[in-house]
Amino acid sequence: MEEVVLFLLSFLFVFLIYQLFIVIPTKRKMKKNKKNFRNPFEIMYLLKKYKLDMKKIEYNQLLQIVALVSSFDIALVVTIVLLIDNFILELVLGFILIILVIVASYHLVYLFYKKKGMICNE
Repeated sequence: MEEVVLFLLSFLFVFLIYQLFIVIPTKRKMKKNKKNFRNPFEIMYLLKKYKLDMKKIEYNQLLQIVALVSSFDIALVVTIVLLIDNFILELVLGFILIILVIVASYHLVYLFYKKKGMICNE
């Protein structure tokens, strides 16, 4: 039961931080200056690797999906890593898990948008 509480609290904490420091400032920057606007790294990754069609995708929805996915990834890895007592093993496993979980979760985001037909050249 403690692990579930830890997961939920870490998820909510990371999600709120992500909203405050990534989503809200990104929306403000986009409204002010659309020409010199830079996407967050996660969205650039999705655009380059999976060729999302931004003409079909609502940007605010994509920002929220990225926030949810990133928060879930971090909360999951934190919960798993804190189950281990060895510090070195926690670091190594955390590093490996974060890479694997991020790649897998963003592939799931790609599959979601592919199913909706929002990928370029389809």
